[in-house]
Amino acid sequence: MRPTRMLRGIVAIATVAASLTLMTVAPASAATPTPVPEVATPTPSPPPVADDPKDPVRAAEYWLDGARIREAWRTTRGKGSTIAIIDTGIGRPPGTFDGAVADGTDVSGSGTPDGRTPLGTKDKNHGTWVASLAGARGTKEGTGMIGVAPEAKLLSISIGFEAAAVVPFSEQIAKAMRWAVDHGADVINLSLTTNTLDWDESWDDAFLYAFKHDVVVVVAAGNRGSGTSIVGAPATIPGVLTVGGVDQHGNASVEASTQGITIGISAPSEGLQGVSADGTVVTWDGTSGAAPIVAGVAALVRSAHPDLDAANVINRIIKTAIPVPGVKKVPDPLYGYGLLNAQAAVEASVPKVSANPMGDLEEWIRLYRRAKSDPAPEPTVTPIAVPPLPAADAPTKPGSPLLPSAESLRYGTLPLLALTVPGILVGLGVTAAARRIRSARDRRAPSP
Repeated sequence: MRPTRMLRGIVAIATVAASLTLMTVAPASAATPTPVPEVATPTPSPPPVADDPKDPVRAAEYWLDGARIREAWRTTRGKGSTIAIIDTGIGRPPGTFDGAVADGTDVSGSGTPDGRTPLGTKDKNHGTWVASLAGARGTKEGTGMIGVAPEAKLLSISIGFEAAAVVPFSEQIAKAMRWAVDHGADVINLSLTTNTLDWDESWDDAFLYAFKHDVVVVVAAGNRGSGTSIVGAPATIPGVLTVGGVDQHGNASVEASTQGITIGISAPSEGLQGVSADGTVVTWDGTSGAAPIVAGVAALVRSAHPDLDAANVINRIIKTAIPVPGVKKVPDPLYGYGLLNAQAAVEASVPKVSANPMGDLEEWIRLYRRAKSDPAPEPTVTPIAVPPLPAADAPTKPGSPLLPSAESLRYGTLPLLALTVPGILVGLGVTAAARRIRSARDRRAPSP
């Protein structure tokens, strides 16, 4: 196939995929239709984003239309917000992040101080792929990959997995969370999982630190295809916005996602694009890509509504989600509250909430970290009066070991004599009697 025809084919496929995604928009139930959120009057529209229809990379980003991100760009592109990418490091692909990465650090003990050197062997490009979905800039000609929030700032915090780090993983995450908060992040993206429900106790304080500093924390649910059978930490931590994955048609992904009760929102996780550190564009799957799409939308909401706290940013994202046909109760373990709708999250009028709809980590700690609970009062014991013991006998003066003492005479010698003398007398009597009997017998015996 000639290049021109191939490009047209890619554009056509992307257009069909986007159309199919939009076709799934429908009320959850015909009997109880979901009310359409009231759309507030948007601010003056910025100039349209340049898109070259002949560019295969831009044409393949079907989620820009499927999740209504292009419509949200009429209001904002994320200017003024900052997304921290805690991952293997944001590389330096030519032109992709020009002016986007504001700062960075390494917490693995193996990377460079700026956090821009990709770590690992198998997954070293993972952080660059994630960052390109969240905030790649694209070109002014409308070519190359563009992220969901192309005017947001990025923080690159490099972490290492297994042999790619000299610092324990749990310690890396705790340190990375605090660094991100202290350096201006208002959205943190974690495209990783531990494959276990529980998490290290050091994460309690680290995530609370983020929540108390008004930061939105977006976490990937994990992927069955890579061996994750359950939604694992940090996606199980109360207060984070957990992202599940769907395919190009809005159906829950089987391989490129896991499902569970902590999922808050669903976003595309199949057929995603990503820019590697060397500038190569790849196609990849997984909620590792779905999470930065949602993190980018969170940055758009924070940019459009700088007065909203993190709880209300999350609330706008889940309450404006596109209902999934057949799902009658939310949150649903497959889709959470529904499919991501960036336009409504940015533009709709949504009542404010006073608490994070994804849970309260501080309350969870109070209930389940028993070691940190207040100590139980010590029982009071009434003392019992004990009568004094009688005085001990006065010690006797030591005597000669060769002479009998009064005690030995009383308890030893005298009893022994009392028993021995009669015994001797009895024995003598018996002997004498025996002799008399023998003598008498001898006298009666006839002489020969």
